[in-house]
Amino acid sequence: MESVAFIQWCLDNLNYWTITLLMTIESSFIPFPSEVVVPPAAYKAAAAGSDLNVFLVVIFATIGANLGALINYYLAYFVGRPIVYKFANSRLGHICLIDESKVQHAERYFDDHGALSTFVGRLIPAVRQLISIPAGLAKMKLSTFLIFTTAGALLWNAILAAIGYYLYSVVPEDKLMATVTEYSSEIGYIFIAVGVLIVLFFIQKGRK
Repeated sequence: MESVAFIQWCLDNLNYWTITLLMTIESSFIPFPSEVVVPPAAYKAAAAGSDLNVFLVVIFATIGANLGALINYYLAYFVGRPIVYKFANSRLGHICLIDESKVQHAERYFDDHGALSTFVGRLIPAVRQLISIPAGLAKMKLSTFLIFTTAGALLWNAILAAIGYYLYSVVPEDKLMATVTEYSSEIGYIFIAVGVLIVLFFIQKGRK
């Protein structure tokens, strides 16, 4: 209950530091959707006289996303596969909404799509938070990991911010989250399709 109250306090007091903190949590193994952070912050930034700037919202959200991704990357990098799967099968792992099948799914996705998966995976629901784990297990080069992760997180956060900023003029605040959830779900499906097309393009290019 204390953790819930803390998160609610952050949401009620959105600033660049709480945005970074919440997005760090969101990108680590702790379950917390980015949809409840970036769109409300952008919504707030759209108000006249706001102390938030929508472009800085995206930047700080991406910084937080990278910090959370690095937590997963380094944990997997140093502790290895047996301990990662032991955690996934533990009670704490289940509390964090992680289980063996989800980690296996993220690993298969990484194995199938390689380094590109750290970019595309940031755009896909249920893969976004965990894609850093197989990258760490595979000991992917840190600079490559950061480039793809930053690009994917930046694109996703920019889209969420654009949604929140636009909704300020058409949706009352009490209906914001329901509308954002609807938009983000549809966008997630679009990105899955786009991701598949990108992977197929690179596979075809590699064959040539």
